[in-house]
Amino acid sequence: MSLSRRRIVVVGGTSGMGLATVRAAAALGAEVIAAGRRPLTERPRIDPGLTGRVDQQVVDVTDEASVQALFAQIGPFDHLLVTATAGTPGPFLAQDVTAARSFMDGKFFTSWACARYAAPLLPPGGSITFVTGAAVERPPRHGSMITAAFAALEALTRALAIELGPVRVNALRPGYTDSEMWSHLDTAAHDDLRARVAAAMPTGRMGTPDDVASAALFLMSNPQVTGDVLEITGGETLVNTMEAQR
Repeated sequence: MSLSRRRIVVVGGTSGMGLATVRAAAALGAEVIAAGRRPLTERPRIDPGLTGRVDQQVVDVTDEASVQALFAQIGPFDHLLVTATAGTPGPFLAQDVTAARSFMDGKFFTSWACARYAAPLLPPGGSITFVTGAAVERPPRHGSMITAAFAALEALTRALAIELGPVRVNALRPGYTDSEMWSHLDTAAHDDLRARVAAAMPTGRMGTPDDVASAALFLMSNPQVTGDVLEITGGETLVNTMEAQR
């Protein structure tokens, strides 16, 4: 099934995996709505040949009314990818309930809200794709709420595949991905991370946003995949050499 002329919404489509998916889908002829909290003037440039296929929208995923308004404005479309994450994880013993809930709300319930208001607009065979992470299989040190939120989202994926079918619902589970999430590292530390990940992974490389984008487009375009969690980790869950980074 071609994505040409399909309408695709990417919530979190202003950076990293989401932006890579916006560009890849537009290059295949899709009409893409790139939604995120980042102001329009601060967003990365879209290639001139693709700008006519990309509609930039602003949404605050932590505000249910903002999410509801976004989808009411968009109207019927074909596929949804939600990459956005808000909230602050932290060590279990350093958090209170409010702090712990910020990541659950910022990952799980923002994804839930996007799916809730998107689902009535999707056709049979349309799709919803969430993004979790390898922390489901290998919990990071001081990241219990990351693991909990990702696991909850994968459980929701399976449940919604049953409840919303024939709309399809899947999740992507990336591993170490060379994206803006590492922008807090200086150049030397970033290069060291890339080298250590490459040495540890069976694929011999760190993942890229484009790797995740191609997986997202596969889940959108294959009409027989639903209730699935597609891992794009380079074999991270098979090895045990990266714990020091976490």
